[in-house]
Amino acid sequence: MNIVTRLLHTRYRVNDLARTVDFYTRVLGLIEVNRHQSPRGAQLVFLKAPESDELIEICQFPDSGPVQVQPDLTHLAFAVDNLDQFARHLAQLGLAFSDGPHTTSAGHRIAFIDAPEGYEIEIIEET
Repeated sequence: MNIVTRLLHTRYRVNDLARTVDFYTRVLGLIEVNRHQSPRGAQLVFLKAPESDELIEICQFPDSGPVQVQPDLTHLAFAVDNLDQFARHLAQLGLAFSDGPHTTSAGHRIAFIDAPEGYEIEIIEET
C-alpha cells in the first residue's frame, strides 16, 4: 500500500510575485497553469515545466512578513537538452550562471542561476 502516490506541487513564498513569475516563465520557460487568491488572501500562481506533471506554487502573502531566503536553503532542479545553449539564452537576457558549469561524477553537466528572492535554480544536462 502506498501512503502517498505522487508529488503534486512545491511552494515558494516570495515578496514580488510579478517579478518571480516573469523569471520562471521568461527565463526558464515554465507555463502558468493557474492563478488565484487563497481564502486567507494569499496570491497564488501555479507553474509547470512543459514535460513535467509536478507544479511549482509561487505565493505572495505580505501579511506573513517579508521573505528572507537563507543561502543554500533549497533549490529547484530543471533538465535542459543543452547547457551551453541555455547559457546563450541567459546571455541574451543579460543573465549568467551564478555557479558552473561543472561535470558531476555521474557525468551530468550542471550549473546554477539565482532566481528572484534568492532561491537557487539548478540546471542539469543529463547525459
